[in-house]
Amino acid sequence: MYRILVVEDDAVIAGQIGKYLEKWGYEVETVKDFADVMGQFAAYEPQLVLMDIGLPFYNGYYWCGEIRKISQVPIIFISSAADNMNVVMAVNMGGDDFVTKPFDLEILQAKVQALLRRAYAFTAPGTVLEYQGILLNMTDMSLSFRKKEESVCRIELTKNEFRILQTLFEAAGGIVSRDMLMKRLWDDECFVDDNTLTVNMNRLRRRLAEIGLCDFVQTKKGVGYFLGQAGI
Repeated sequence: MYRILVVEDDAVIAGQIGKYLEKWGYEVETVKDFADVMGQFAAYEPQLVLMDIGLPFYNGYYWCGEIRKISQVPIIFISSAADNMNVVMAVNMGGDDFVTKPFDLEILQAKVQALLRRAYAFTAPGTVLEYQGILLNMTDMSLSFRKKEESVCRIELTKNEFRILQTLFEAAGGIVSRDMLMKRLWDDECFVDDNTLTVNMNRLRRRLAEIGLCDFVQTKKGVGYFLGQAGI
Protein backbone atom coordinates (compact mmCIF):
# COMPACT_ATOMS: atom_id res chain seq x y z
CA MET A 1 0.00 0.00 0.00
CA TYR A 2 1.49 3.34 -1.08
CA ARG A 3 1.78 6.21 1.40
CA ILE A 4 0.89 9.70 0.18
CA LEU A 5 1.65 12.94 2.01
CA VAL A 6 -0.68 15.87 1.25
CA VAL A 7 0.85 19.31 1.81
CA GLU A 8 -2.24 21.50 1.32
CA ASP A 9 -3.20 24.60 3.33
CA ASP A 10 -6.94 24.32 2.58
CA ALA A 11 -8.25 21.76 5.08
CA VAL A 12 -11.38 21.11 3.01
CA ILE A 13 -9.42 20.31 -0.14
CA ALA A 14 -6.91 18.24 1.82
CA GLY A 15 -9.75 16.26 3.40
CA GLN A 16 -11.43 15.63 0.05
CA ILE A 17 -8.16 14.42 -1.47
CA GLY A 18 -7.48 12.15 1.49
CA LYS A 19 -10.90 10.53 1.54
CA TYR A 20 -10.92 9.96 -2.21
CA LEU A 21 -7.45 8.45 -2.41
CA GLU A 22 -8.09 6.24 0.61
CA LYS A 23 -11.02 4.72 -1.30
CA TRP A 24 -8.46 3.63 -3.90
CA GLY A 25 -6.42 1.86 -1.26
CA TYR A 26 -3.77 4.49 -0.55
CA GLU A 27 -2.61 5.53 2.90
CA VAL A 28 -2.91 9.31 3.16
CA GLU A 29 -1.46 11.71 5.72
CA THR A 30 -2.04 15.49 5.64
CA VAL A 31 0.49 17.99 6.99
CA LYS A 32 -0.71 19.84 10.08
CA ASP A 33 2.38 21.86 11.00
CA PHE A 34 3.46 23.90 7.98
CA ALA A 35 6.54 25.15 9.79
CA ASP A 36 7.90 21.60 9.95
CA VAL A 37 6.97 19.89 6.70
CA MET A 38 10.30 18.05 6.60
CA GLY A 39 9.78 16.61 10.07
CA GLN A 40 6.45 15.13 9.00
CA PHE A 41 7.96 13.96 5.71
CA ALA A 42 10.73 12.10 7.55
CA ALA A 43 8.32 10.61 10.09
CA TYR A 44 5.74 9.42 7.55
CA GLU A 45 8.17 8.32 4.80
CA PRO A 46 5.71 8.80 1.91
CA GLN A 47 6.12 7.29 -1.55
CA LEU A 48 4.48 10.33 -3.17
CA VAL A 49 3.87 13.95 -2.16
CA LEU A 50 1.01 16.23 -3.26
CA MET A 51 2.34 19.77 -2.78
CA ASP A 52 0.45 23.06 -2.92
CA ILE A 53 2.45 26.17 -3.83
CA GLY A 54 0.81 28.72 -1.54
CA LEU A 55 1.55 27.59 2.02
CA PRO A 56 2.11 29.32 5.39
CA PHE A 57 5.71 30.12 6.40
CA TYR A 58 7.42 28.74 3.26
CA ASN A 59 5.92 28.02 -0.15
CA GLY A 60 5.75 24.66 -1.88
CA TYR A 61 8.82 25.39 -3.99
CA TYR A 62 10.93 25.72 -0.85
CA TRP A 63 9.71 22.43 0.60
CA CYS A 64 10.15 20.66 -2.73
CA GLY A 65 13.77 21.84 -2.76
CA GLU A 66 14.29 20.59 0.79
CA ILE A 67 12.81 17.19 -0.05
CA ARG A 68 15.01 16.91 -3.14
CA LYS A 69 18.10 17.27 -0.94
CA ILE A 70 17.38 13.88 0.61
CA SER A 71 14.88 12.06 -1.60
CA GLN A 72 13.74 11.45 -5.17
CA VAL A 73 10.18 10.65 -4.06
CA PRO A 74 7.63 11.70 -6.75
CA ILE A 75 6.09 15.15 -6.16
CA ILE A 76 2.91 16.44 -7.81
CA PHE A 77 2.22 20.16 -7.44
CA ILE A 78 -1.43 21.15 -7.01
CA SER A 79 -2.19 24.85 -7.40
CA SER A 80 -4.51 27.43 -8.91
CA ALA A 81 -1.40 29.38 -9.95
CA ALA A 82 -1.11 27.53 -13.25
CA ASP A 83 0.56 30.17 -15.41
CA ASN A 84 3.59 29.14 -17.42
CA MET A 85 6.05 30.65 -14.95
CA ASN A 86 4.74 28.61 -12.02
CA VAL A 87 4.57 25.39 -14.02
CA VAL A 88 8.15 25.87 -15.22
CA MET A 89 9.26 26.73 -11.68
CA ALA A 90 7.59 23.59 -10.32
CA VAL A 91 9.44 21.41 -12.81
CA ASN A 92 12.76 23.18 -12.25
CA MET A 93 12.46 22.72 -8.49
CA GLY A 94 12.07 18.96 -8.92
CA GLY A 95 8.33 18.47 -9.36
CA ASP A 96 7.20 15.51 -11.47
CA ASP A 97 3.73 16.76 -12.47
CA PHE A 98 1.38 19.72 -12.07
CA VAL A 99 -2.39 19.63 -11.48
CA THR A 100 -4.41 22.84 -11.75
CA LYS A 101 -7.07 23.76 -9.20
CA PRO A 102 -9.96 23.23 -9.32
CA PHE A 103 -9.37 19.66 -10.45
CA ASP A 104 -11.38 16.50 -10.89
CA LEU A 105 -10.43 13.96 -8.20
CA GLU A 106 -10.57 11.17 -10.79
CA ILE A 107 -7.93 12.95 -12.87
CA LEU A 108 -5.76 13.50 -9.78
CA GLN A 109 -6.03 9.82 -8.87
CA ALA A 110 -5.12 8.79 -12.42
CA LYS A 111 -2.01 10.99 -12.31
CA VAL A 112 -1.06 9.62 -8.89
CA GLN A 113 -1.46 6.04 -10.10
CA ALA A 114 0.55 6.65 -13.28
CA LEU A 115 3.39 8.39 -11.45
CA LEU A 116 3.62 5.69 -8.79
CA ARG A 117 3.69 3.03 -11.49
CA ARG A 118 6.53 4.78 -13.33
CA ALA A 119 8.48 5.42 -10.13
CA TYR A 120 8.19 2.02 -8.46
CA ALA A 121 7.29 -0.61 -11.03
CA PHE A 122 10.94 -1.04 -11.99
CA THR A 123 14.24 -0.36 -10.24
CA ALA A 124 15.53 2.73 -11.98
CA PRO A 125 18.00 5.58 -11.44
CA GLY A 126 16.76 7.82 -8.66
CA THR A 127 15.65 4.98 -6.39
CA VAL A 128 15.99 5.72 -2.69
CA LEU A 129 16.31 2.84 -0.23
CA GLU A 130 14.96 3.52 3.27
CA TYR A 131 15.48 1.89 6.65
CA GLN A 132 14.13 3.39 9.89
CA GLY A 133 14.21 6.91 8.46
CA ILE A 134 17.71 6.53 6.99
CA LEU A 135 17.71 7.21 3.24
CA LEU A 136 20.27 5.73 0.83
CA ASN A 137 20.20 7.64 -2.44
CA MET A 138 21.12 5.41 -5.38
CA THR A 139 21.67 8.36 -7.73
CA ASP A 140 24.38 10.28 -5.93
CA MET A 141 25.63 7.60 -3.48
CA SER A 142 24.68 9.62 -0.40
CA LEU A 143 23.20 8.73 2.98
CA SER A 144 20.84 11.14 4.72
CA PHE A 145 18.47 11.39 7.65
CA ARG A 146 16.86 14.01 9.86
CA LYS A 147 18.10 14.23 13.43
CA LYS A 148 15.53 14.98 16.11
CA GLU A 149 14.79 18.72 16.15
CA GLU A 150 17.77 19.32 13.89
CA SER A 151 18.44 19.83 10.20
CA VAL A 152 18.96 17.08 7.67
CA CYS A 153 22.28 15.24 8.00
CA ARG A 154 23.80 14.04 4.72
CA ILE A 155 27.13 12.44 3.78
CA GLU A 156 28.67 11.42 0.49
CA LEU A 157 29.78 7.79 0.38
CA THR A 158 32.74 6.16 -1.33
CA LYS A 159 32.02 3.43 -3.86
CA ASN A 160 32.74 0.63 -1.39
CA GLU A 161 30.83 2.30 1.46
CA PHE A 162 27.84 2.69 -0.84
CA ARG A 163 27.95 -0.92 -2.05
CA ILE A 164 28.15 -2.25 1.50
CA LEU A 165 25.16 -0.18 2.61
CA GLN A 166 23.20 -0.95 -0.55
CA THR A 167 23.60 -4.67 0.08
CA LEU A 168 22.59 -4.32 3.73
CA PHE A 169 19.60 -2.07 2.91
CA GLU A 170 18.37 -4.53 0.29
CA ALA A 171 18.55 -7.31 2.89
CA ALA A 172 17.06 -5.20 5.72
CA GLY A 173 15.72 -7.52 8.42
CA GLY A 174 18.15 -10.27 7.43
CA ILE A 175 21.86 -11.01 7.65
CA VAL A 176 24.35 -10.66 4.79
CA SER A 177 27.31 -13.02 4.80
CA ARG A 178 30.89 -11.85 4.40
CA ASP A 179 31.14 -13.88 1.20
CA MET A 180 28.13 -12.09 -0.28
CA LEU A 181 29.56 -8.67 0.59
CA MET A 182 32.93 -9.55 -0.89
CA LYS A 183 31.27 -10.73 -4.07
CA ARG A 184 29.29 -7.46 -4.35
CA LEU A 185 32.40 -5.36 -3.76
CA TRP A 186 35.10 -7.26 -5.66
CA ASP A 187 33.39 -9.68 -8.01
CA ASP A 188 36.12 -9.18 -10.63
CA GLU A 189 39.02 -9.67 -8.22
CA CYS A 190 39.57 -13.32 -7.24
CA PHE A 191 42.40 -12.85 -4.77
CA VAL A 192 41.15 -10.17 -2.39
CA ASP A 193 42.30 -10.70 1.19
CA ASP A 194 39.39 -11.32 3.59
CA ASN A 195 40.88 -8.63 5.84
CA THR A 196 40.12 -6.04 3.15
CA LEU A 197 36.41 -6.29 3.91
CA THR A 198 37.10 -5.82 7.61
CA VAL A 199 39.10 -2.66 6.87
CA ASN A 200 36.31 -1.26 4.69
CA MET A 201 33.66 -2.15 7.26
CA ASN A 202 35.58 -0.49 10.09
CA ARG A 203 36.06 2.67 8.02
CA LEU A 204 32.33 2.78 7.21
CA ARG A 205 31.38 2.33 10.87
CA ARG A 206 33.66 5.19 11.90
CA ARG A 207 32.05 7.51 9.37
CA LEU A 208 28.55 6.51 10.49
CA ALA A 209 29.49 7.04 14.15
CA GLU A 210 30.72 10.55 13.34
CA ILE A 211 27.19 11.54 12.25
CA GLY A 212 25.46 9.84 15.18
CA LEU A 213 24.73 6.41 13.67
CA CYS A 214 26.64 4.34 16.19
CA ASP A 215 26.13 0.58 15.93
CA PHE A 216 23.97 1.02 12.81
CA VAL A 217 25.89 -1.81 11.09
CA GLN A 218 25.94 -4.84 13.40
CA THR A 219 27.93 -8.08 13.30
CA LYS A 220 26.49 -11.57 13.80
CA LYS A 221 29.62 -13.47 14.79
CA GLY A 222 30.44 -16.26 12.38
CA VAL A 223 27.49 -15.37 10.12
CA GLY A 224 27.71 -11.84 8.70
CA TYR A 225 26.37 -8.31 9.03
CA PHE A 226 22.96 -6.68 9.44
CA LEU A 227 21.37 -3.27 10.04
CA GLY A 228 20.62 -2.46 13.68
CA GLN A 229 18.55 0.25 15.30
CA ALA A 230 19.07 3.68 13.75
CA GLY A 231 18.51 5.49 17.06
CA ILE A 232 17.75 8.87 15.48
